[in-house]
Amino acid sequence: MERICIVGAGSWGTALGILLAKSGHSVTIWSIMNEEVEMLNQHREHIDKLPGITLPDNIMVTNNLEEGMSQTGIVVMAVPSKFVRNTAKLVKQYIQPGQIIVNVAKGLEEETLLTLAEVIEEEMPNNPVTVLSGPSHAEEVAKNIPTTCVVGARSKQVAEKIQDTFMSKTFRVYTSPDIRGIELGGALKNVIALAAGISDGLKFGDNTKAALMTRGIAEISRLGLAMGASIHTFGGLSGVGDLIVTCTSMHSRNRRAGILIGSGYTLEEAISEVKMVVEGVNTANAAYKLAQKYNIEMPIIEQVSKVLFENKNPKEAVEDLMLRDKTKEHKEYEMDFNKIINWEEE
Repeated sequence: MERICIVGAGSWGTALGILLAKSGHSVTIWSIMNEEVEMLNQHREHIDKLPGITLPDNIMVTNNLEEGMSQTGIVVMAVPSKFVRNTAKLVKQYIQPGQIIVNVAKGLEEETLLTLAEVIEEEMPNNPVTVLSGPSHAEEVAKNIPTTCVVGARSKQVAEKIQDTFMSKTFRVYTSPDIRGIELGGALKNVIALAAGISDGLKFGDNTKAALMTRGIAEISRLGLAMGASIHTFGGLSGVGDLIVTCTSMHSRNRRAGILIGSGYTLEEAISEVKMVVEGVNTANAAYKLAQKYNIEMPIIEQVSKVLFENKNPKEAVEDLMLRDKTKEHKEYEMDFNKIINWEEE
């Protein structure tokens, strides 16, 4: 059994702590907020984010990071993306050689356009950094609802160690070497989920959402390939899998925020109503910058960014998407198609 420190006591960090503790691991959950630590210790449940789910006895909750990380083999980074670098600066004061870092946050650093694993590696270059991602709502994981994820690592041995640690009867974990692809899929699907929510808020139908999801994964894949990721990753759990669950579920804070924006709320009003971090907002801006940096066509990402930050009318954004210049669905593979079906130009 492992000794594990969960850095961050939000819904996902708490849910993973519960999962790992139920598998017999010794778990410490750290929070920088004293009132959150007091709540978890007093009530043994996260009243705000996971009401009704009891923390097992083998979970300790603390605001003392040095104490939490002492003698642990695995450190799970479970803070919102915008806090990852500053939290990593705190963690590295107490990190020991050999301790494995597992990043479970999904997003990009807006200022540098780095993935979160790259941010952590900058701060702690001497510790192996892995990522855990996939279609996994905290509310369901904490209730033992069957879930599958993928862990990405540069070392097969490290990936398999994290796989063995997190695997349970209700939580299946696959391994992959494609850390960057896993992170891009997990981050960018939040932007597409905002678009799907906006579509719902506008009272559009299943056809529209299916189009947004399908063309959304195409955009994510194009950028991922340009950045050196594997195409196979985007057809997997951290790509299309995470996209499906985030675009269709009311557990998704990004979809909920999108619904409100499509219904006429301002961005600030929507975020206030959701009452949780909406990761897709900051990611939308970073993703649009990455598209420009790599000269990649990402029209959905572009329109979401304009709705969020340029006050573009959501309905106009949809119309602009629909009325773009006509094109082929898979123009990258046009020559292959011509060979297969002997499609001649008239």
